[in-house]
Amino acid sequence: MGDDLPIMGTTGYGAPLLPFPPGCVVGRFVRRVKRFSVELEVDGAPLWVHSNNSGSMLGLMRPGAAVLASPAPNPDRKLKYTQELVRCDGNGPRGFWVGVNTSVPNRLLEAAFHAGRLPWAAGYTTLRREARRGESRLDARLDGPGLPTLWVECKNVTLVEDDVAAFPDAATERGAKHLREMMDIVARGERAAGFYLIQRPDGHCFGPADYIDPAYAALFHEARAAGVEIHPHRALVGMAGVDIGCEMAVVGK
Repeated sequence: MGDDLPIMGTTGYGAPLLPFPPGCVVGRFVRRVKRFSVELEVDGAPLWVHSNNSGSMLGLMRPGAAVLASPAPNPDRKLKYTQELVRCDGNGPRGFWVGVNTSVPNRLLEAAFHAGRLPWAAGYTTLRREARRGESRLDARLDGPGLPTLWVECKNVTLVEDDVAAFPDAATERGAKHLREMMDIVARGERAAGFYLIQRPDGHCFGPADYIDPAYAALFHEARAAGVEIHPHRALVGMAGVDIGCEMAVVGK
């Protein structure tokens, strides 16, 4: 890799809950095609990697930006690497990594739960991912003795405007559907929570991006007023992996 690219390191907080596997590569962003394919330049040669992020990644995918990609666990996959991180605001000491892999919030929720690092899930003893509820499927179902079932939907946050981390970065009918589902859960006497993982360090609080999707923002506030819990957590992102940080304040109505 080029001498001006970031050096492999840790999150700065010890071993992360979700370490990246050996064999990661760092290259320069060239272009994104049909959302899910990203071309990098690695050691002067082109390398196509997979991106599972269906959002816009607004403000991140700039020509020349450093990108970290992890090797795919399936050696037969067409694209051998998966985009994990994008370097924001340069590669010097003032730059930082942003986590763009949208599978990370689900996996980190599970790892943090088993590590006892989710205060709002205290007392719950089991977590089941991709749990069915009627005709729907939610990211996680938590159960514990004497406690109402807790359903959780996970979202990845990569957008920050005016120091506020915000979701979504593109209009999302699917996200609105999840909010309506969680409102129904609360109305039926169970708990429902949105776990928003903010995979960058420069946001100081969290709120819905009404300037991107005003309908989602209005429904977000309605859901919160109806008892849907909102738990935005800062992620600790580094070239060694991703860890969970503190819960952040929610702004707005």
